[in-house]
Amino acid sequence: MKSCGVTLVTATSFCDEGKKMAAGKASGESKEESLSLTAEEEEVLGGLDSRLFGFVRLHEDGARTKTLLGKAVRCYESLILKTEGKVESDFFCQLGHFNLLLEDYPKALSAYQRYYSLQSDYWKNAVFLYGLGLVYFYYNAFHWAIKAFQEVLYVDPSFCRAKEIHLRLGLMFKVNTDYESSLKHFQLALIDCHPCTLSKVEIQFHIAHLYETQKKYHFAKEAYEQLLQTENLPAQVKATILQQLGWMHHNVDILGDKATKESYAIQYLQKSLEADPNSGQCWYFLGRCYSSIGKVQDAFVSYRQSIDKSEASADTWCSIGVLYQQQNQPMDALQAYICAVQLDHGHAAAWMDLGTLYESCSQPQDAIKCYLNATRCKSCTNTSTLAGRIKFLQAQLCNLPQSSLQNKTKLLPSIEEAWSLPIPAELTSRQGAMNTAQQASKTHHPKTEPVLGLSQTPILQQPLPVQMIPSSQVDGLSSPAKKRRTSSPIKHLEQLHANTDNLNPAQKLMLEQLENHFVSMQQQNTLILPHNCINLSSSAEEPWRKQLYNSTQGLHKGQSSHLSGPNDEQPSFSTGPAQYLEAASIGIQKQTGHGTQEAALNHLSSHIATSGGQQGTTFTKESQPSGNRSLVPETSRHAGDIPNGCAVVKGLSDHVQQLTVEPVCGPNHGNSISPNLLISDSPQISASLIGKASDSVGTGAYDKASNIYPAIHTKTNNSNTSSPSSVVFTTIPFSKSTEQTTTHSVSSLNNPQNRLHTINGEGLENVQSSEKPDLPLISFKSDPQIIPSMSMSIYSNSTEVLKACRNLGNNGLSSSPIFFDKCPPPRPPTSPYPPLPKDKLNPPTPSIYLENKRDAFFPPLHQFCTNPKNPVTVIRGLAGALKLDLGLFSTKTLVEANNEHMVEVRTQLLQPADENWDPTGTKKIWRCESNRSHTTIAKYAQYQASSFQESLREENEKRMQHKDYSDNESTSSNISGKRRKGPFKTIKFGTNIDLSDDKKWKLQLHELTKLPAFVRVVSAGNLLSHLGHSILGMNTVQLYMKVPGSRTPGHQENNNFCSVNINIGPGDCEWFVVPEDYWGVLNDFCEKNNLNFLMSSWWPNLEDLYEANVPVYRFIQRPGDLVWINAGTVHWVQAIGWCNNIAWNVGPLTACQYKLAVERYEWNKLRSVKSVVPMVHLSWNMARNIKVSDPKLFEMIKYCLLKVLKQCQTLREALITAGKEVIWHGRTNDEPAHYCSICEVEVFDLLFVTNESNSQKTYIVHCQDCARKTSRNLDNFVVLEQYKMEDLMQVYDQFTLVSEINMFLQYHPPLLDIAP
Repeated sequence: MKSCGVTLVTATSFCDEGKKMAAGKASGESKEESLSLTAEEEEVLGGLDSRLFGFVRLHEDGARTKTLLGKAVRCYESLILKTEGKVESDFFCQLGHFNLLLEDYPKALSAYQRYYSLQSDYWKNAVFLYGLGLVYFYYNAFHWAIKAFQEVLYVDPSFCRAKEIHLRLGLMFKVNTDYESSLKHFQLALIDCHPCTLSKVEIQFHIAHLYETQKKYHFAKEAYEQLLQTENLPAQVKATILQQLGWMHHNVDILGDKATKESYAIQYLQKSLEADPNSGQCWYFLGRCYSSIGKVQDAFVSYRQSIDKSEASADTWCSIGVLYQQQNQPMDALQAYICAVQLDHGHAAAWMDLGTLYESCSQPQDAIKCYLNATRCKSCTNTSTLAGRIKFLQAQLCNLPQSSLQNKTKLLPSIEEAWSLPIPAELTSRQGAMNTAQQASKTHHPKTEPVLGLSQTPILQQPLPVQMIPSSQVDGLSSPAKKRRTSSPIKHLEQLHANTDNLNPAQKLMLEQLENHFVSMQQQNTLILPHNCINLSSSAEEPWRKQLYNSTQGLHKGQSSHLSGPNDEQPSFSTGPAQYLEAASIGIQKQTGHGTQEAALNHLSSHIATSGGQQGTTFTKESQPSGNRSLVPETSRHAGDIPNGCAVVKGLSDHVQQLTVEPVCGPNHGNSISPNLLISDSPQISASLIGKASDSVGTGAYDKASNIYPAIHTKTNNSNTSSPSSVVFTTIPFSKSTEQTTTHSVSSLNNPQNRLHTINGEGLENVQSSEKPDLPLISFKSDPQIIPSMSMSIYSNSTEVLKACRNLGNNGLSSSPIFFDKCPPPRPPTSPYPPLPKDKLNPPTPSIYLENKRDAFFPPLHQFCTNPKNPVTVIRGLAGALKLDLGLFSTKTLVEANNEHMVEVRTQLLQPADENWDPTGTKKIWRCESNRSHTTIAKYAQYQASSFQESLREENEKRMQHKDYSDNESTSSNISGKRRKGPFKTIKFGTNIDLSDDKKWKLQLHELTKLPAFVRVVSAGNLLSHLGHSILGMNTVQLYMKVPGSRTPGHQENNNFCSVNINIGPGDCEWFVVPEDYWGVLNDFCEKNNLNFLMSSWWPNLEDLYEANVPVYRFIQRPGDLVWINAGTVHWVQAIGWCNNIAWNVGPLTACQYKLAVERYEWNKLRSVKSVVPMVHLSWNMARNIKVSDPKLFEMIKYCLLKVLKQCQTLREALITAGKEVIWHGRTNDEPAHYCSICEVEVFDLLFVTNESNSQKTYIVHCQDCARKTSRNLDNFVVLEQYKMEDLMQVYDQFTLVSEINMFLQYHPPLLDIAP
């Protein structure tokens, strides 16, 4: 097969051979089914892989295509079984594609894993990575799906399904609350002209909703209203937009006064119901609006419609209970609340309202029970208030005589009695009719999806007029107790057993299947699936994940069942990947307090790729073989009961093997596990795959892949042959070194005849695929599946390089990394091994004390600071030794010099330096948020001074208290302890003050020239001085104005460059530093805490770091001290007193610095983050300006030049061949490097500019990939050339290795200016 380098002819021949082998077996054995593929079938299958997922047209000949896929799967499985798994790796890859297209996700995952275990350069196979990402996405394993999709875009930015990837990344980042990344990927999907499973207006809707999620309500409102102006807007999209606008007006205060807001809200919701009258969610919202303005009758009618149109919702019943309680109908309110908590045991609002009801009826014991249940709910936000209420009621009970409690008549039944009471007939009388109506609605509206699960946010109790409403007015409301799933496999099995004699043949077959199913469940213990890696419901820090998981249940009526209680049936997964995009649209609002509005997204996500896609008939689960569905696992909603927070999976078929998982990241990463899954319908094939996986474990296998996401890898000393990140890492979850496989107790698996032989995967031949032919059913660019590489020595001259580049095809600069062809995408390092002992986790900070100028210019100081073994160096007394006038940077001098200069202000919470609490002060967190604003130096100086004066007053007050109270010591300690947990005082931090203007800040910048050369802003040995343009804050000076508590959150410097920081004073700063080797551990912590290591604001929890054996340097920086942060060092800083600091970056001319800078350049590209330092541009300037004597540094720079030279020539050749003119543009002296205005990758030499931008001379630059996404043939673009190829060739040839003596004379001239 072309797509994977494996031919179906070979597969067919193997199958034919298998037939012959089967014919020769003992006569007692049955003859196996003949399997062979015709030439026509081979041709059709040759064009089927993961890229067609969601785009295969299955009308007309769809059944034939599906049958062919099933036949191919059986043929491949037969081949694998007969050869005991000794087949080429590409067979498994293609088998994974076929199973993916058939939506058999467990088997697809199993095949993909096997391909990974055999294919050492699997990462070059973008189609494989894409298929793997789709499988992870289906299982809601967003952590792994994101990694797989990012690697696809990294190895092949022009991938034909890039738009689909950006869409799914946008949705997943939105769920993960990484809104900046989400918006970027949505925008990248929006500009792409290729096909996608969502339409343009639906992507625009997600962008508008993203603004709403971020509480940017005016942007959201404007985006929604603009969408409503779109011509031919689909009815479902229109209904959803109107629903969002209505609910937003109901909830958001800034959109107007209450009366106006509610009026608009009702209008929008009514218009939404006109477009989609079957939206139960919208009816619920309308009921809430009516309730808030006192229209009780209309509210009840709307709630009834909500339950009629959709599945029963805990929110709806809770709101009904509020109405009844406000109308002084306690028994009806009780029943409604009971319905709510039966539907959702973790509905904190319903439990609180139920407690309030019992308390109002003078039943404190029941009220206490309800309040206690509310405090146990993860969605509860006022635990402290409830705790106080519980103590108050308990005190009341203690003061009451026991006789009064026993003799008192209860107005309401106790909570235990209410739980088991039958629902009144008037509430259930219409149940049967309602079910019939719902089925009819499905028949008449097959494309109308039910709304998402309703919000679990606390229900607002609105004041209602006191009037009685008879229960008969809501007799249409169905009981959730009745609507809960009652036909679980266990109960169904019991029912069939009880009526064995009266069963028809179909029911008897079902009974037999259920019995086998039950036996399988009993024989298996637990099976951990990839989706459990993200621990949807067990993390107390992330309650929205549970809500997200819960909201994926019951989304498609007739396909998946409702949730039940924790001790009842297990909720099943939804039926396809569409539901997971629905889930991707849910969890956010539940965190922000507007969870119910998210339910509007159901109709949008229903279009997301299933194998049928929106362009044809879908593969439905009903149309699949019955055995397939049993492979989709059911998970326990309460995963917290499982070790490591992983859910129990039940109900798998008899052939699914029980497998073990190994935690990878240590005790703090219990939810980051490494699932080792091999799942198959065939026990023989499962055994073959599992046995092969075990047999392949060896020293060589471990070197190839130690573990799955996250990978086990180690740094190497050979920078010339290692990857850019100096790691060996893997992509697929498949543990080798620690794998232990426990097989199902099936006799055929334990049969000695089924033992498998070890296969040496290293002997397999890597067959690169040719380009895939375009299929008539879908149009996309033909591209090779395996990314090719071209070997060329760095010692070849430029003429040889260009000659080798002739006619290699279109492969632009951004399409491949600038570092090392034959290496995987970058990956964070794991924690160094062996781990440090606990007594080594607080190492002393390297410090140098200077006494005079000669000490400052002593060469070993430079060597000490740049030594990679020293992550940080504190140079004490530098200002005194060099007689620096730090007063030039004092607040007073700054105000006198430029009082109106701009200052960026960060509003933060004052907290202890070694702790970081959430705003409520209830728990320690990593997220460190701050609000951004701007002011002037003069205004911030006033704030700084007033803050100091206020502190003096507080100190005086404390002294007075000390005189008045003799027990002040204990009182102060208690107060101090409480202050550590809030409420916290708000402070303002003046940051990123630009001092680059040498006219405004001439005196200040001149004073810094007194520093030693290696720490100066500008010097010949500073790589950043060779950029040729300014990067604010890096090769220019920035100032920071601080008050006590001002925080610079955790980070590595841009592109891992070194940094210099001088404390001006008068106060001190406290620093926390972690060596570069451990940044991967901190990245893991950030992911665990739902943070982006590169972009988010975070403050590490020291307890977490120490538990993970991460060393932390901690020290005080006093006035006049210089802190040198070495390349890649992670650090965070907090001001102890009032002080100013100045800082900038430097790039020592070392192999370590360059290597780490390029590694971060590639890591940024993988994570779609802009690299502040343009490393390609810098490398060419270094080749022009610098002579290098370090062989390692020379080879890295030379290789970068070689790679870029090849890319430029290849791209130029491709453009000329396509008839695209390349126009000379040139460069100005101080012109900065260029980045793509869309994806923000660096663009070197050949700039793609729109015709309009070129004519207006604005020159908005695109990379080649983004240009082709907006205009496939580049018709709307001109290509501008900035360098002549002859010039680049000359620079390349002249960059040679020089001797160290010449280098020493160039960069270490006689120190004539340092006489004492």
